[in-house]
Amino acid sequence: MEQALGPITTACWEALGTSVVVRVTDPAQLAQARALVEAELAVIDSACSRFREDSDIARVNAHAGGRAIPVAPLLIEALEVALRAAELTDGDVDPTVGAALMRAGYDRDWRLLDPPPPDADPALRSAPVVHARLRSGWRAIRLDRVRRTVRVPSGIALDLGASAKAWAADRAAGRMRETCQCGVLVSLGGDIATAGPAPAEGWGIHVTDDHRAGPDAPGQTIAISSGGLATSSTATRRWRKGAATMHHIIDPATGAPAVGLWRTVSVAAANCTDANIASTAALVRGDSDAAVWLACLGLPARLVDHSGGVLCVGEWPAAKPLAGPAEPVAPRHTAPDRAELGAAA
Repeated sequence: MEQALGPITTACWEALGTSVVVRVTDPAQLAQARALVEAELAVIDSACSRFREDSDIARVNAHAGGRAIPVAPLLIEALEVALRAAELTDGDVDPTVGAALMRAGYDRDWRLLDPPPPDADPALRSAPVVHARLRSGWRAIRLDRVRRTVRVPSGIALDLGASAKAWAADRAAGRMRETCQCGVLVSLGGDIATAGPAPAEGWGIHVTDDHRAGPDAPGQTIAISSGGLATSSTATRRWRKGAATMHHIIDPATGAPAVGLWRTVSVAAANCTDANIASTAALVRGDSDAAVWLACLGLPARLVDHSGGVLCVGEWPAAKPLAGPAEPVAPRHTAPDRAELGAAA
């Protein structure tokens, strides 16, 4: 589906089990931009998908406890991003939660999982027992950048769901900018990356629990002029396992779906990858300290609790009670180094 939005042109489709949105400021570049994103998603899927038997990450998981497995350079890069996320968050965002996800029932595309009952409590009051133990966590991954091999111990399964989608959005936006020479936005399941000159009014984004929801859904419309924005939520990607309701945000400390104060966290940062690292970690931390942590990093954020209460952090604008123009959000513009998220602009 393609549509024109004034000077901005948009293409929307489904890929890799999620929604894809591409927006460009030059309508003549839309077809090429879409083709670039489709190609990027294809190579990411072949390297990083836990649901493809022929992917690099599936081969690594299949040989857990055995020899080091040669992999494509793309998986090496993706794992470096994931390990950086683990380091920056003290392990709250951990790429070795694959076994916990499978024990929780997330062993195939989530759209094929049994939906929770209509009357299911949207808040997990206590952590469901899934009997998954992380033996060593992210520090147990053996990554050889020279030989391009990966080895994980027995009992460990890699899953890059907490970082690869946002990283793919950043990569796709960069390639679109280089090739199309115009302002671009790409959204992969609500993880949003931008590059190049933004429209005069900024990129308008409706922030809500579910990225598939329309502009009338409860939430807030904001605008960004650069960088990235990510929303992590425990309210949407949910399924039933036995009598329990599960979701995909795993707390590495328990091996179970995270239980906490917040149902949805949105963060703006210098790029989508950093925004997603911060939003996911805030959900895992799950208490008021998450907001303090985001504020100390200088990252604008919007946190929604299970009753719908909203807390805005930093430069994130307070929601207006009446509909009005999009409020601008100013992310940090300098890419962070390995020591911190949101380095000073």
